[in-house]
Amino acid sequence: MKFDQLIELVANEPVFSSSLLLAGKQNSYAVQLQLSRWVSAGKIIKLKRGLYALAEPWRKTIPHPFLTSNRLLPGSYVSLQAALAWHGAIPEYVPVVTSVGCGRPNVITTPLGSFQHNFIHEKFRFGYDKIEVAPSQFAFVAVPEKALLDLVFLTPGADTRAYIEELRLQNHAAFHLDLLHNFAARSGKPKLQRAAAIITTLFETDRNVSS
Repeated sequence: MKFDQLIELVANEPVFSSSLLLAGKQNSYAVQLQLSRWVSAGKIIKLKRGLYALAEPWRKTIPHPFLTSNRLLPGSYVSLQAALAWHGAIPEYVPVVTSVGCGRPNVITTPLGSFQHNFIHEKFRFGYDKIEVAPSQFAFVAVPEKALLDLVFLTPGADTRAYIEELRLQNHAAFHLDLLHNFAARSGKPKLQRAAAIITTLFETDRNVSS
């Protein structure tokens, strides 16, 4: 395969899998060798084994970090600080894309950014939606209530008023407290139920002060 053929095939793909190039009678070894050459030449970017993106100036679409995270970690969804920042629920800029799902906890550093993955049990993998994070780019992202509960679940001592106050939660309108309590109850974790109660109290206090 020539490079102009690759561009024609994947130009509109933010990231692409090497399996896309192996359709038909393509020789697997030859394809992998050519991909390695294009990486060395700076024409494509290797994100991990079998996952690539076109480099500048050949790509037409800049991969959104959330989509890249989903592709790097199949079966995961963006959550924790990254999702909270996306929903405008915390004031801080989050330089690392945080996600949860299956697989071992790890950090993947790529030319497109750093991606931190955390493990949660399959029965806790709910409360996320597939949303358009950039034009024609979709990713699985936790709703704000679940992103917050995932953070509490994975952080020691997070079911305290002091910890939750340190988060400086904002944009309270983004949260549905009924859903927060529903998710906490569904988890069966007393820690999350305690946190949901504290969050509700803080939100109600802020509402009373504002009024």
